[in-house]
Order: sequence, then structure tokens, then C-alpha cells
Amino acid sequence: MIKNLIIFFVLSPLIIYSQNLSRLDSLKIINVLESQKIAWNNNNINEFMNGYLNSSKLVFSGQSGPVYGWKSTKKRYLTKYNSKELMGILKFDIDNIFLVKRGVAILLGKFYLKREIGDASGFFTLVFKKVKGKWYIISDHTS
Repeated sequence: MIKNLIIFFVLSPLIIYSQNLSRLDSLKIINVLESQKIAWNNNNINEFMNGYLNSSKLVFSGQSGPVYGWKSTKKRYLTKYNSKELMGILKFDIDNIFLVKRGVAILLGKFYLKREIGDASGFFTLVFKKVKGKWYIISDHTS
């Protein structure tokens, strides 16, 4: 918990908060990304996928077009990033988090992959939905 609070207070100046998005909810959303980063850097796609809502309605849009559903999104990650060399080391920068409506938030950010085969970077827009008190990604547009 202390680690999460430190992350929150380090990142909070970079984030523009909606009046209706509580600091606790912002921290929970940031924690989803932090958990995904740790899983990714440990070469663990299964754990990385815990940040996404396990639903057929999940949408991932990337360079090759949209993928629908949690299982298809996981398959895409396992196919595209099937080795530690392809996965590399992931870092995020969060630009903004804002509430769209109660229980739905959008996060805008940048990602950086440090890899021996060549670095990669880009932008992402994540739509989060709060389900039973926990925030999950329901839409991911990464480019």
C-alpha cells in the first residue's frame, strides 16, 4: 500500500483530475497500469491481462485493427510478444485521467518499450470501467 501511495503522489502532479474522480479511484486506475507494467516486465502476459475486463465486449485497437474480446486480445499479445526479446522493458507516462460518467474513466498516456531488437513507443487511450469496486480496462487504443 505504501508503494502505491508513493506512486500516486509522484504521478499526481502529472494528472489532471476531474472534480468527480476521487483520488482513491485515480490511485486504483494508476495501480492497474503499474501492475500491468510489472507483469509485462516479468514476461507474464497472463498476469498482464488481469488489467482488462474478462469480457467478450473488450475492444483492443492497434496498428493491425480492432480485436474483440478478452480471449482474442490475450491471443494477440501472446502471438505478437512471444519472447522476452519482443516484450522488452515497459514504461508508461500518464498524461491525463478523467471521469466520463460515474464508473467510467479515460486515461491518456504514452508507452515506451526498451528492447535489444529496437525500441518502440507510442500513445494509448484506455477506457476503464469500475466493476464491483475494481477498475478494469474495457477499451484500449494503442498506436
